[in-house]
Amino acid sequence: MARRPSVFVRPLSMDEGRKIQKITRTAKDPVRLRRAIVVMMSGQGQTVRDISSLLQVSEDYVRDVIHAFNERGFDALDPKWSGGPRRKIGDRIREWICLIARTSPAECGLTGFSTWSLTKLRDHLLAEGIVASISRETLRRILHDGGVSWQTTTTWKASTDPDFIPKMRRILDLYDHPPDDGRVVCVDEFGPLNLLPRKGKAWRPRRRPRRQRATYHRYGGVMHMLAALDLATGKLFYRIRARKRWIEFLALLKTLRTRWPGEKLYVVCDNFSPHRHAKVRAWCADNDVELVFTPTYGSWLNWIEAEFAALRYFALNGTDHRSHTEQNAAIAGYVRWHNIRAQPKVNFATDSPIRTWTDYPAKAA
Repeated sequence: MARRPSVFVRPLSMDEGRKIQKITRTAKDPVRLRRAIVVMMSGQGQTVRDISSLLQVSEDYVRDVIHAFNERGFDALDPKWSGGPRRKIGDRIREWICLIARTSPAECGLTGFSTWSLTKLRDHLLAEGIVASISRETLRRILHDGGVSWQTTTTWKASTDPDFIPKMRRILDLYDHPPDDGRVVCVDEFGPLNLLPRKGKAWRPRRRPRRQRATYHRYGGVMHMLAALDLATGKLFYRIRARKRWIEFLALLKTLRTRWPGEKLYVVCDNFSPHRHAKVRAWCADNDVELVFTPTYGSWLNWIEAEFAALRYFALNGTDHRSHTEQNAAIAGYVRWHNIRAQPKVNFATDSPIRTWTDYPAKAA
């Protein structure tokens, strides 16, 4: 039998050659990469037999790629997926499966269970005749494609404040448009700071997590951190005290007043009783300090909460301090690091739905 004549790609221009070479270096799709190599080798004058031997593919495959490239150009390098076999489970049944998955098993007659596992959901679908057969992996894919995922239940603390919207808008306006006659400062307490091993995250060899001692005792008492966030600079100012009464809060306000003399202070704080103490209010009225209270159960509007989350994550999580002196030093080190890199605080929750609220939502979205 005579040997079939070899075929070659059409002559390539300089630009086409560079493009083919770039594809062979950067292509992520293995099919596109293999086809580009075939074209490049053929353009270099290598025969079909040599290319098939090097790439471990059939000669017919090499010939088909070369002919396709000569006819359609670079479009021939892209794989044309057929899409696989037709779905056995239609869209309507898939929507029904997702609806059942979002429903409590007890409502479907499976008493004694509050949530579905893939196995229980699969058995229920088969028992009810919703599907004739289905694997757990197919079920998982259906739920994923339908936007249904396995999530932890969260809580929702509804606010009872009738003035929620006006208070929220007042705080947002201070954040968005700081007054020319003063400075906006967010104040809150952080703690309690007790001595105990704290869980955290760290880079470790696989399956060798860092170990913490187990303890059921709390020695050393409790400390509290009173802190202020200056939005104009993004810096934190704090003090650590054994208690967090109105006396300690007022002392912090006096320190802030001394730091920025001649400026009116707009102090954003929550409804903790020491913040509303009569002597605190009286001193603020006499010293050009305006207390701006967040709505009830709306402390998340206080910008300093985000800084507390970062402090907890980077300075305290994963630690096991044996004394308050050691723990306080860790906090001080983080605050110094933070203040060196601080930037003015702008753009608070600009894309959040709270920006469009006209009334308080009755329940969690």
